[in-house]
Formats: sequence, structure tokens, C-alpha cells
Amino acid sequence: MPTPRDQSPENRAIDWPAVVRVLLMQVLVLVALAGAFTSYVNWSSERAMAEFVRASEALAPDPGYQLQSATRVQTVGARKACRPKG
Repeated sequence: MPTPRDQSPENRAIDWPAVVRVLLMQVLVLVALAGAFTSYVNWSSERAMAEFVRASEALAPDPGYQLQSATRVQTVGARKACRPKG
């Protein structure tokens, strides 16, 4: 194999098989990184969702417990909400 010093500017040619190998390696690395990134995002979102569900279940009130409001709700249809002026 000739060294770069042995090649004159007139005899230099592009080594297409080497260019194709480099491009193929770059594409393979890009695909591997994209797959790793996608796997990580899926894993972390599943873990975050599981943590959210566990926290929600821990904070959920007992099903037999009835929440009582401090204020009464006034029904409008049963009685008038406002007194007429005058």
C-alpha cells in the first residue's frame, strides 16, 4: 500500500471503499445511540409513572371515608338564592 508521501497530487484518488466503511460505521453508531436513547426514555417514563401511581395510592383516602365539606351547598331550585330588593 503506498504511503501518502509516495502519492503525487496527480495520482491521488478517493478511496471509495474506505469512505463507505466510515459512513457505514457512523450510521451504525447513530442507530445504536438512538436505540439506547429511546430505551432510556421508555424505561425512565415507566419508572416515573410507577412512582406516581404508588404516591397516588398512598395519598388516596380510605374508600369508606366520606369527605365532609366545611361549607354547605345551597340549591338554587329549592329556594331563592337572593332576596328581591324593595
